[in-house]
Amino acid sequence: MLRSFTSKRSLQSLLHHHHRRCRQNPQFPIFNPRLFSSTPGPPSSDAELRKYIGYTLLVLGSAAATYYSFPFSENARDKKAQLFRYAPLPDDLHTVSNWSGTHEVRTRTFLQPESIEELEGIVKEANVRKHKIRPVGSGLSPNGIGLTRAGMVNLALMDKVLSVDKEKKRVTVQAGIRVQQLVDEIKEFGITLQNFASIREQQIGGIVQKVVSSFGDMMSVLVGAHGTGARLPPIDEQVISMKLVTPAKGTIEISKEKDPELFYLARCGLGGLGVVAEVTLQCVERQELVEHTFLSNMKDIKKNHKKFLSENKHVKYLYIPYTDAVVVVTCNPMSKRKGPPKNKPKYTTEEALQHVRDLYLESLTKYRGQVTDSGSPDEPEIVELSFTELRDKLLAMDPLNKEHVIKVNKAEAEYWRKSEGYRVGWSDEILGFDCGGHQWVSETCFPAGTLSKPSMKDLEYIEELMQLIEKESVPAPAPIEQRWTACSKSRMSPAYSSADDDIFSWVGIIMYLPTMDARQRRQITEEFFHYRHMTQAQLWDHYSAFEHWAKIEVPKDKEELAALQARLKKKFPVDAYNQARKELDPNRILSNNMLEKLFPSSEAV
Repeated sequence: MLRSFTSKRSLQSLLHHHHRRCRQNPQFPIFNPRLFSSTPGPPSSDAELRKYIGYTLLVLGSAAATYYSFPFSENARDKKAQLFRYAPLPDDLHTVSNWSGTHEVRTRTFLQPESIEELEGIVKEANVRKHKIRPVGSGLSPNGIGLTRAGMVNLALMDKVLSVDKEKKRVTVQAGIRVQQLVDEIKEFGITLQNFASIREQQIGGIVQKVVSSFGDMMSVLVGAHGTGARLPPIDEQVISMKLVTPAKGTIEISKEKDPELFYLARCGLGGLGVVAEVTLQCVERQELVEHTFLSNMKDIKKNHKKFLSENKHVKYLYIPYTDAVVVVTCNPMSKRKGPPKNKPKYTTEEALQHVRDLYLESLTKYRGQVTDSGSPDEPEIVELSFTELRDKLLAMDPLNKEHVIKVNKAEAEYWRKSEGYRVGWSDEILGFDCGGHQWVSETCFPAGTLSKPSMKDLEYIEELMQLIEKESVPAPAPIEQRWTACSKSRMSPAYSSADDDIFSWVGIIMYLPTMDARQRRQITEEFFHYRHMTQAQLWDHYSAFEHWAKIEVPKDKEELAALQARLKKKFPVDAYNQARKELDPNRILSNNMLEKLFPSSEAV
């Protein structure tokens, strides 16, 4: 494509140069399409002109043919195309992408220290050289908030449990440890994390910096990870103390007792105040939980919503667009007196999947024209595919066809109807969710009253969202996920509140990227951002909703960017955050383009 564009530009430049010379020199021949006509004309001059034009076109055609047939290597695709030359990617260039494949950068600087001393040396040297080393975790943030071409530092090799206080139920870890690894290592002490993310590969250092509703990457705590339960605060509230390696002040330790103002700012610091090297977390007793999954509808949800929030430790709703189905999932500690529930599921997993498999085989016939008993000859056996894998394959056939998406959504509703029942397991086994493959997602957080007096704004938000989807014929797949948390005291958290009893709702909309075809992914991306823009225009201001830091996308339009900056400044202590950045990272070596766009300094403005 790039070579085609270059060739096209060259041809246009040649013609433009030709016409300009014609205007300057009347005797210079002007290109005239009629010269190729068979109409007789002056024999000598016209014949000569046609001959030279023919030679010119032959040379241009030969050059273009040579250019297009020249063997560009695959790894030269991101280099500037030049005639008769290609430049393969250097061996020292690292490709880093986020989990969803929506953001990717290439950098020569990707550092992985093995100790805090090595990390301190890296930060110190980078600060002296004014060379960027943006902290990046497992790359699970949909918006690639930790990525930059200038350079990155990753703590995957700093992944040890440093100490466990069984009595206080606290654990101190290096920030590169992954959630699943941490959970496995502290099992023997009878403790575990209070909440978990859908994906357990996140590093603790990323999860702390993003503030998410479920436990994720320490870059995620630092961007505001959240949990699932109106009684439970977001993940950042589990952080008791942190050790930050800063460019200007070296390694500092902060906590509620030691520099509380900076602690509450840095606990959701988006990786801009220092590299989180160590974290002390408040854990809870490891418990067996009973998960109850059942299908409901909006009418019954409205009737029982307050009860669901107040009586369940963990609760979430999964809405299925273009249907009235709402999947309710609750989790509570198993009663030692009652023991596990005696109810047996009505359907087996195979029976629950059968309707989805049938639709898959039917769709294969429709879209590909042939099918065998087990699927297309080049497809794996459908009995080997999980529900989310089947859904991805179904959507990939026609992802932006509303009628096709509705069929897939109805099949999902039927799957959940036949999956109703109970599941018993340890909290680290139960509190997770298979969220599917590559995807675009936008998640907002907004106030929902208090636990004793919910405002019901959370359900009003969903009703307006569903009406918008149907009115605008959005090919919206399932699920639209809704969770709740208590408030956070971290000042940069979307769930920040000074009132202890406030609760917040988190709502995520989604579009899957079930194909690696670049054109199709681009079309899905355009449709998703149209979908997101409509929800923003109709819902966000009305409900005081703000996007999750790991899912916010920086607008390209200057006016939209200015509006976003102004909106963020009303909600968050941007001036205090920028002042802390100025003191701790004056050369902005931990920053990237996203942070600079979201939080421009007063000098830059």
